[in-house]
Amino acid sequence: MQTQSIETSAGQIAYRRSAGSGPTIVFVHGNSASSRAFARQLDGPLGAKYRLLVPDLPGHGASADAADPAASYTMPGYAAMLRDFALQLGATDAVFVGWSLGGHIVLEAAPDLPQARGFAIFGTPPIGFPPAMEQAFLATPAMAYTFQPELSEEQARAYVGAAFRPGATELPPQMVADVLRTDGRARAQLAASITPDGYRDEIDVVAKLSQPFAVLHGAQEQLVNGDYFATLTMPTLWRGAVQVIEGAGHLPQWEQPERFDALIDAFVAEVNG
Repeated sequence: MQTQSIETSAGQIAYRRSAGSGPTIVFVHGNSASSRAFARQLDGPLGAKYRLLVPDLPGHGASADAADPAASYTMPGYAAMLRDFALQLGATDAVFVGWSLGGHIVLEAAPDLPQARGFAIFGTPPIGFPPAMEQAFLATPAMAYTFQPELSEEQARAYVGAAFRPGATELPPQMVADVLRTDGRARAQLAASITPDGYRDEIDVVAKLSQPFAVLHGAQEQLVNGDYFATLTMPTLWRGAVQVIEGAGHLPQWEQPERFDALIDAFVAEVNG
């Protein structure tokens, strides 16, 4: 796994890439996380087979904090960064995979990525406006920290803990560190940007996608309501169904990497076939 950086419209963006030389997969991490959330893909068999590119969002991980938070820490701002990143890395024809906030960013960017081979999301219920938060998400206390500027270590641990399946006791210290490192303005500005015309109607985006679209879901999710997906129109849904991963919560790529990787591998192989 190599760590590099590029200059984008959102500032200096750090990213990790795997050693594989196969088709490109761009992974986009979630709120208050970093590319380290995909360490098991970057350093594992999936990364040995494919060219994985995983940027740290602005204000996250090893990337610089945004010089203009109001412009960068929004869905359109993150999507512009993703398009810029893909263009500079020669990855506009990649498969784009978004986790949690990263999935919302992928959906925001999707209409402007016509060469993409396909899109996949997990931990991401597509939302319209006003967002049907009570239907799309589960009532989990840690959700309150999603938009809170400053978090204590105890709150950061609770936030990370909610991403795992119930009963998980050992939290990766790097994930807690990533929450504490994140620019608090990113969480606050994201909340402020949820306004009319503040982001694309993701329900409309998935209904109009022409490329293959995969949806993965951890069976023991504590944050996302899996039943919500049945209310959506997704004509290009891969295999015609949401792919449920047993033994995982909001972090299937970490909790069940073999099952997660097998699904991503099959999807990427199919859309590149």
